[in-house]
Amino acid sequence: MTDLVLRAGLPDASIGGPVAEITPERAGWGYSGLLVHEIPAGGSLDLELTADEAVVVPLRGGLRLDVTDPGGQRHDLRLAGRAGVFAGPTDTAYLPVGSTVTLRPDDGASARVAVATARAGRVQPVQVLRADQATVDLRGAGRASRQVHNYTIGTGIEVDRILVCEVLTPGGNWSSYPPHKHDAHSDVPGHEERELEEIYYFEVADGPTGPGLAYHRVYGTPERPIDVFAEVRTGDTVLVPHGYHGPSAAAPGYDLYYLNVMAGPADDGTWLSVDDPAHHWVRDTWATETVDPRLPLGPASSTSPTTDLTEETA
Repeated sequence: MTDLVLRAGLPDASIGGPVAEITPERAGWGYSGLLVHEIPAGGSLDLELTADEAVVVPLRGGLRLDVTDPGGQRHDLRLAGRAGVFAGPTDTAYLPVGSTVTLRPDDGASARVAVATARAGRVQPVQVLRADQATVDLRGAGRASRQVHNYTIGTGIEVDRILVCEVLTPGGNWSSYPPHKHDAHSDVPGHEERELEEIYYFEVADGPTGPGLAYHRVYGTPERPIDVFAEVRTGDTVLVPHGYHGPSAAAPGYDLYYLNVMAGPADDGTWLSVDDPAHHWVRDTWATETVDPRLPLGPASSTSPTTDLTEETA
């Protein structure tokens, strides 16, 4: 199923271009999408959100956004951005379905931006979440320690369907672990789950002699088989239409970043997942382990350690 692993585009920084470009039609599903684009110094990117809501996430550099919302009101937004994905959370912007936007680098240099999208019906307001308003969690413990930046999950941002977070994993650690899934709707106590399509966009820190690497796993059930075990590098994406996913394994020596984009038919803005029962026991071991002392990576003023999440496993 090689169509679930999409390799990075490599745009010339002087002219820009797409690094990753995923629509629901390309993915073969109904809701989630992602555009990662390099914008050159002095350049711009124009987008028309005819069917989608969007969350704009600067990956490198700051951005100016000229937004016209569905009611015709103009919004001039500035997102402070960051030096790179390992430098802590960033300012983000939520744009409702029906908006048009022009994005420009803010600091005279090039910028790399992720525009996470989801098919939407309800029109929400234009909203900005500043970096210090993002919820930052330290999840897991020991070699399963990772750092999560929440942008539309538990932050008060009003959305229709889109859920966006990013995860930093120190070299040698596993995240998205224990393996978990969210491909059915259930409100059964203890087994709550939401049907959510998911996109993983990866960046991997360089080593002293070249680019780093990581690995990602997706597997299914006898009733719904799926089988992905992929080496991933900066700019690669993995699509998760269903099945258990994890771990995302950071190779020793190379810190790992990924952006998660999720959406599905439910419109309650809730991320609920269930662990693979064979590996759920791993959570119990975290009570006797400490969080990796290398965390947090980058400034994270609102960091809170969390070691026993049964609903979220990023």
